[in-house]
Amino acid sequence: MSKRVELRVFDNSNDSENFELQSERVFEPMWDLKYGENPQQAAMAFKTDGMADFEVLNGESLSYNEIMSVTEIANIVSEFFDVCAVTIVKHAAPCGVALGYNVAEAYTKAFDCDPVASFFGAIGASQKINFEVAKHINSMSVKLVFAPDYDKDAIALLKDNPLIKVVKLNTPLREYRSLIQKDIHVTPFGTLYQDFNNSYLGKNSFQIVTKKKPTKEQIEDAVFAWKISKYARSNSIVVAKDFKTSAIAQGHVSPLTAVEDAMKWACDNGKDAVMASDNTLPTVDCIQLAAQSRISMIIQPGGSMNDESMIELADRYNIAMVFTGIKNYKH
Repeated sequence: MSKRVELRVFDNSNDSENFELQSERVFEPMWDLKYGENPQQAAMAFKTDGMADFEVLNGESLSYNEIMSVTEIANIVSEFFDVCAVTIVKHAAPCGVALGYNVAEAYTKAFDCDPVASFFGAIGASQKINFEVAKHINSMSVKLVFAPDYDKDAIALLKDNPLIKVVKLNTPLREYRSLIQKDIHVTPFGTLYQDFNNSYLGKNSFQIVTKKKPTKEQIEDAVFAWKISKYARSNSIVVAKDFKTSAIAQGHVSPLTAVEDAMKWACDNGKDAVMASDNTLPTVDCIQLAAQSRISMIIQPGGSMNDESMIELADRYNIAMVFTGIKNYKH
C-alpha cells in the first residue's frame, strides 16, 4: 500500500511577496483498488480528513468507478436533502432525476426518463429505500444502490443479490453539503486545483428578461432542472416538468447540438416543460428549437452577444426566460 500524500496550497492573492498557506490536505491510504477507470490503469483510494461516513453493506469495497458514481449520486440528492429525491447515474453522469411524494414515486419518475440507460447503472435516494423500490431495483441489473437508510426487508432483498453493491450513507445529507470537495487534476502542464462548484441561485442572480413572466410552478421546475444541469457533462441541456427530468443531453461540444439532442429525446414531453442550460445559449436557433418542442420556460446563464435577439424571439413565442449569470460548465 502506498504512503500518505500531503498537498499544500499557497495563496498570494493579496499581492504580497510571500505565499501564505491557504489549505493543507493529508491523504492517508484507505485501500488498494483493483484498477482505475480501465483495467490498464493502476489506482489507489486515499482517506482524507472530513470525508463522508459511509459503509458498504455487502460485497467488496468500492471500486474507482463506483466511488465516482457514489459521489455524483450524493452530490445530486443532497441538493434535495429535505424531500424525496431519486437519481439514476451511469458512468458517473445523471441519466434520470426526479422528486416525489415518496421514494417509490420519485424512483418511477426518474426511471422513466431513460429506462435503457438505467440498466447496469447506479441508483441513489435521499430518503430510506423501502421493499417496493428494492424489489424493482433487484429485477433490473443495477450495479449499485445508495441511500441514507433501508427498510429491513429491502436490505435483505438487495443483499441477497450478489450483483448489487449496497451503500449506506451515515453522514446526514444536510451535513454532506458542507463537506469539503476539491477538484484536483495533475497534468503535464501543472497541477490544477479548484474549489468544488457550489453555485447557488439567489434573488440577485435570478433575472426574468422576457415580457412573459414564469408561473410559480415553472420557477420551481426551472430551479430543479438548473440544479441537475450542474452535474451533467457540458454542454448540457435538461428538460423537466413536475420535478421530473424528461431529457438530459450532455457531453456535447456545442450548446446548439445539446439543445437538438434534448428536444429529440424529450419529444412530446417538451410541451409546457422548462429547459435549463449549464452554459450560455449562443444563437436564436436554440430558442427556435425550444419553441418547436413547445418549451414554456428557459433558464440559462445569459451573456451571449445574441441575448437581445433571443429575448425578442422568446417573447414572440410566448416563452418565459430567466438569466442566472451563473455558468455551470463541467468537463
